[in-house]
Parts: sequence; C-alpha cells; structure tokens
Amino acid sequence: MFDLIALIKAAGYLGLFGIIFAESGLFFGFFLPGDSLLFTAGFLASKGFLNIYLLIALTFLAAVMGDNTGYWFGKKTGPKIFIRDNSLLFHKDHIIKAENFFKKYGPKTIIFARFVPIVRTFAPILAGVGKMHYQTFFFYNLVGGALWTAGLSLLGYFLGQLVPSIDKYLLPIVALIIIVSVLPNIYQILKIKFKK
Repeated sequence: MFDLIALIKAAGYLGLFGIIFAESGLFFGFFLPGDSLLFTAGFLASKGFLNIYLLIALTFLAAVMGDNTGYWFGKKTGPKIFIRDNSLLFHKDHIIKAENFFKKYGPKTIIFARFVPIVRTFAPILAGVGKMHYQTFFFYNLVGGALWTAGLSLLGYFLGQLVPSIDKYLLPIVALIIIVSVLPNIYQILKIKFKK
C-alpha cells in the first residue's frame, strides 16, 4: 500500500483534481484509490495541510466533470463500436441490455456506483452507451458526486478533529475503507460463480 499522505502532499489540489477526474470517467482511471484518497485528504485538512472547503469544491467538480466525460465518451463511441458484426467481445444485444438497464436502474446506479471502485469508472460510460437521458444522468451525477466527495472528505476531516492521535490508526482505517468499498464487487463475482 503506497503512502497516500505523501501522495496528497506532493500532488496538491491539482493532483487530487486529476486523480478524481480520471477515476470518475476515464478507462485508465479504474485502478486509482478514490475512496481512501478522499478520506485521507479530509484527514489532512483537519491537520491544516489542506482547506476542507476548497478540497470538497475541487473534488466535487472533478467527480462531476469526470462522469460527464465518461458519459459523452460512451454516448459517442459506444454505438459505433457495437455497430460492428457480433463477435466474442461485442454483441448488439449488449446495447439493448444497457439501454434497458439504465432506463430501469439508471438513477440509483449513478449514485451507488460512486462508492464502488471500478464500477464508478465504467458506470458513466455505460450510461452513455445505454442512452440514459442526459438531464437525468446529470442530476444524479451531481447528487452522487456530492455524497461521495463531501461524505468521505468530511468523514476524514471530523475523525481527524475528534479522535486524538488518529494518525496512528490511519492505515487500518484506510484499509477498512478499501475492504468495504470492494465488498460489492466480491459479492457480485461470487454470486455469478455460484450461479454456474
């Protein structure tokens, strides 16, 4: 596990913006540590290294812009990819399934995906591929982005202020956040495996 505190101090506000933007809607951003990064940044804000208001504002903007980028990428390129003949990786039925899924579950998917690594990167792209109504997507993108960035940053901030010497427990807390955030992915993998 790399040193998140050192990363945040070195990257600063601009680096945090870039990481949250990339993880929120760019294919290569799926491996970035968004949850633990926001929590640790909030903790550092409680110690005076960052301004909590500026932190929340910038990460919220990055999350919303990242999701929008992912959505438009999916909307513009998805249908072109799936126009191709059916193959092992691409099948025209996938477009129909994506459209039906986002018609039925789109709003809550956009919100809950924020709290699940990997899923949060691909959900906006798939929403674009699935032709989710943009105004609906944008509204729930704002809600999800606010809950995720403000929620985790403020959790780190208030714990940093309320719990004496919390920095001694920072590594286990961050590890717990990572474990909790990947549990939905593990659950889905196991569910699929045992259905076979």
